[in-house]
Amino acid sequence: MFKKELRKKYKELRNQLSEKEIEEKSITIANNLLLLDVWNKTYYHLFLTIEDQKEIDTEFILQILSGKDKEIVVSKSDFSTLQMKHYLLTDNTRFKKNEYNISEPVDGLEVPVSKIEVVFVPLLAFDDKGNRVGYGKGFYDKFLSECLPKTIKIGLSFFEAEEIINDVFENDVQLDFCVTPIKTYKF
Repeated sequence: MFKKELRKKYKELRNQLSEKEIEEKSITIANNLLLLDVWNKTYYHLFLTIEDQKEIDTEFILQILSGKDKEIVVSKSDFSTLQMKHYLLTDNTRFKKNEYNISEPVDGLEVPVSKIEVVFVPLLAFDDKGNRVGYGKGFYDKFLSECLPKTIKIGLSFFEAEEIINDVFENDVQLDFCVTPIKTYKF
């Protein structure tokens, strides 16, 4: 399938999920993440859930990271440049929803991309080769291409892999893992 078709398909599938299903699947994904050998790092980038999009509730992953005393990095998106700035999450971090209803840090200590060791990546769909389909703006492809080659990229999905995404581009950055409620894919 092509990205446009996959976006439509998976947005519809997400919309069919109840709040209870989202919570249960999100907890299972967080528990499955604990089985990965990625917890010896320091800096973890985590996306904040966009509830309107029925995304995975990353609050459970946030609790794991906090419990393991990890440095948590969150981002702010600039829609004019399609770039993201990354900030250390602290007790003093203030958040504000942007025009797309996405919670973002207002300010704080900026973290260079080179420090980020693990990135939890939002997506709508992914395939057996580790290619992903996002919302189509390219924020994460740009961000992931700036990361060091050794940075671990972990997709999070309510649904299982597609066989193939037909229109993968040169700039698309592949995942290292994708964790679902049922299975963990390694690429």
